[in-house]
Amino acid sequence: MQPKARHAYVPGLAALLLVAVAGCSGGGGGHDSTSDAKPGGPTSTGVAQPGKYRTLREACGSVPASTLKDLLPGAASLPEDQQAKAYRGTAAVTYDTDRRVGCSWKADSPDASHQLVIDLERVVSYDPAVSDADRAQQVYAKKQAGASIPLTAAPTTPSGSPSPSASGTSASAAPDTGAGTDTGAGTDTGTGTGTGKDGAAAKNGSASPTPTGTTGTSGTTGTSDGLKPRVLDGLGDAAFLDDVLTRSGSTAQRRTVSVVFRTSNVIVTVRYTEQSARSVTVPDSQELQDKARGLARTLVDQLNE
Repeated sequence: MQPKARHAYVPGLAALLLVAVAGCSGGGGGHDSTSDAKPGGPTSTGVAQPGKYRTLREACGSVPASTLKDLLPGAASLPEDQQAKAYRGTAAVTYDTDRRVGCSWKADSPDASHQLVIDLERVVSYDPAVSDADRAQQVYAKKQAGASIPLTAAPTTPSGSPSPSASGTSASAAPDTGAGTDTGAGTDTGTGTGTGKDGAAAKNGSASPTPTGTTGTSGTTGTSDGLKPRVLDGLGDAAFLDDVLTRSGSTAQRRTVSVVFRTSNVIVTVRYTEQSARSVTVPDSQELQDKARGLARTLVDQLNE
């Protein structure tokens, strides 16, 4: 009887061992690292790098007091309470201050009025194959083409790859001169207002009326070649300067200098305007450009901190 019992037990044990081995083999394949990936979902190698900046500085506090005093000479003669208000500035209304901020200042004097506007936009790409910095370069390229400034070779991103850019053909439209920008699909830019009609009239030499009743004239009249609208070197990853001279009604002449630059996924616009009180006085292009570029360099340094 004993040998028969041993004979019946051994096959049963062997069957259990076979089932256990089969179960382990099947389980190993079920936990493969790639099996959890969703069909069509991005892989780690296919996702572009996020932008360097995840938030933005408070705009009205970004311009040093000494700079404001230099750019707004008329504020010095105001009563103390009005002077403080002028230097405090007015913040732009935006829906998300992590994506877009802006501020404006204005002061009048017997000889001229001055206005300063800064706008900072943090660009985010919703395409996993396009980095935030590359998307920002696309937005920046549209601004440069809108200012009718020829596009040069596309700047490279920090990764070393060429950044996408708009067509090298300059657009006939003028740049956006307000806090808002047209950034195309996939970019939340908050809110902003502005129009490029003044700039368009200035660039094209036409006398079409603008929303404020001004008529445009050449933005380069009376300036040397070195002061004409152009690409700027050594300012962020890419930068350009625009200079537009317009006439307000039949008297005052107004010059607006805009410096636009990109650093990684942030685009900054500095717009500085002087309107003369006398019709024969033309705002000095060199002075306005120097002051606008100086402020732009300050903002670049702040972003690099």
